[in-house]
Amino acid sequence: MNGTKNEIKMGREAILQSIKENKPDLLPMPTVNVEAFAEDLNILEVFKNNIALVGGNIKQIEKKAIDTEVKTIYSKAKRIVSTSSKTALGTVKISIDTDPHELEDIDLAIVEGEFGVSENGAIWVTAENSIVRALPFITNDLVIILEKDKLYLHMHQAYDIISQRNRSFGVFISGPSKTADIEQCLVVGAHGAMSLTVLLV
Repeated sequence: MNGTKNEIKMGREAILQSIKENKPDLLPMPTVNVEAFAEDLNILEVFKNNIALVGGNIKQIEKKAIDTEVKTIYSKAKRIVSTSSKTALGTVKISIDTDPHELEDIDLAIVEGEFGVSENGAIWVTAENSIVRALPFITNDLVIILEKDKLYLHMHQAYDIISQRNRSFGVFISGPSKTADIEQCLVVGAHGAMSLTVLLV
């Protein structure tokens, strides 16, 4: 029949080879003037406000008050994993060999954050912080302990810091798990922690 295209069947290797042969020229990364993003802000207050904005709770406390604060907020938590030396509340021990499936009924996880980002309330959590990568996401509730002098203004500074790390797993966590892609209705705890509490020490 006139006007119909001949069907061309290509296997996986042929497709990959075609892509390889037709890649566009590489372009250099643009130069970003980070100074243009500098603002005279109270980084701590902006960070606190943005943690609340994304659905998290934040408390600024003394290190010695961590256990008391956690027990007050999460009084019903029984199965607790703590990877921080700043608290003695852990009731479940884990290691890098722990099967993540064993953590499906964890009530509370307590981890430390490396640093926070003021502009969006994000906190960088590494594999070393959580030991088991799935821990911050599989727990019912999450507590992140963060030192208040480890706050940065924006993500440009954050990426500059993590670009110098060992290439191990890390993730930015901003608030509890949430989604709004169903009828634009915000649902908290859709596929991860139901709540996030940040303890600034």
